[in-house]
Amino acid sequence: MAQGAFVAYYRVSTARQGASGLGLEAQKDAVTRYLNGGDWSIRAEFVEVESGRKSDRPELERALATARLHRIPLIVANVSRLTRSSAFLHRLLEAGVEVRFCDLPEIEGPTGRFLLQQMASVAELEAGMIASRTKAALQMAKARGKKLGGDRGVVMSDATRKAGRATRTAKAGARATDLAPHIARLQAAGATSLGALARALNEEGIPTARGGEWSPMQVSRVLAKLAA
Repeated sequence: MAQGAFVAYYRVSTARQGASGLGLEAQKDAVTRYLNGGDWSIRAEFVEVESGRKSDRPELERALATARLHRIPLIVANVSRLTRSSAFLHRLLEAGVEVRFCDLPEIEGPTGRFLLQQMASVAELEAGMIASRTKAALQMAKARGKKLGGDRGVVMSDATRKAGRATRTAKAGARATDLAPHIARLQAAGATSLGALARALNEEGIPTARGGEWSPMQVSRVLAKLAA
């Protein structure tokens, strides 16, 4: 039985389907059956009118941004409603959002089996490649006379530290971008001070990057990133 909040994403192929509800109602019904009662809620719903072959989907991007903001899963009726492209599925994985497919719990039908097989195959391949690379690197190090095991006094290089800082900065920038339209909406509604913005974000259930509650100082940092 499902618990917590979700962001729902629905896709229809034509404007006629979107207007008539054809396909859309079936997707909503699938989501309801998947959640199967329990203490759950749909925080937001997004409906896309796009071809399944297109990767430019603004409503999906909005749905992912909302799920990231609230740190809650994105739920869709079935895999085909997102894409048939493995490259696009990787893009979803990189979005940092947990995605729930209603047709996967029972693993019924060719789509569910195929997806699970692909996920298992990729994971197995990646694990094997990592093990092979690690073994080869250790053998080369040993051949050069390098001592293996124990405390070797490894010191992080300047380049490594710089790369780590760049990664953290990029994540913070992406988080600020997700927050920008929400902050603008709150400011337009009268929340102009740092304290008022912090309270409004907390009331809306939007966590900070570390999952905690907002303070005026944290809001100030986000505004500084947006102004940079």
